[in-house]
Amino acid sequence: MEVVSVSALRARRAYFSSTEGGFHMAGNREFYYRRLHSLLGVIPVGVFLVQHLVVNHFATRGPEAFNRAAAFMENLPFRYFLEIFVIFLPLLFHAVYGIYIAFTAKFNTSQYGYFRNWMFMLQRITGIITLIFVVWHVYETRVQAAFGAEVNYEMMANIVNNPFMLWFYIIGILSTVFHFANGLWSFCVSWGLTVTPRSQQVFTYITMLIFVALSIVGIRAILAFA
Repeated sequence: MEVVSVSALRARRAYFSSTEGGFHMAGNREFYYRRLHSLLGVIPVGVFLVQHLVVNHFATRGPEAFNRAAAFMENLPFRYFLEIFVIFLPLLFHAVYGIYIAFTAKFNTSQYGYFRNWMFMLQRITGIITLIFVVWHVYETRVQAAFGAEVNYEMMANIVNNPFMLWFYIIGILSTVFHFANGLWSFCVSWGLTVTPRSQQVFTYITMLIFVALSIVGIRAILAFA
């Protein structure tokens, strides 16, 4: 299993610290953009994802339990402020810059085949799938709510009553959870929280457990609507 060595991290930082005129400025700008992209993917977007999965999991207790949980979230104070500045704008930046990374990244899995290279590739692929899934989910729920529809158990049950949409949601949930869990690993490396090979290897197993746990929560929830 591949880890990122301290020397590799230093080399990466040295690249961004280049003093060659415009390359220095462009490198620093991209460095900070990537740091911000990584941070927003965990806080607040990742936190919101976990909260959203937990609320949806109330569906396993029946329609009334889910509707009470959904109503609680709908009636939070400063809800619109939170939705715009804590969820929507951070998510928008993370998505837009993530698309840039996905389409400018150079995959080398065919040449090396290392575990981390495959994770790098899957992170970009699941990012695109997650974006499509989130946009459609927002359209089916928040946009419809703006036109007067009630976001409740019945709405979700009607959506996943279609077998195609059920599988669309299952794939979307798995992609989103993987993107978040694997992104945690990248976040800890980028921010210097796991700099040794041993710590990176241990955190790989931790993020795998996070992926499995959140996937179970998400899949159980969506199947409860079906």
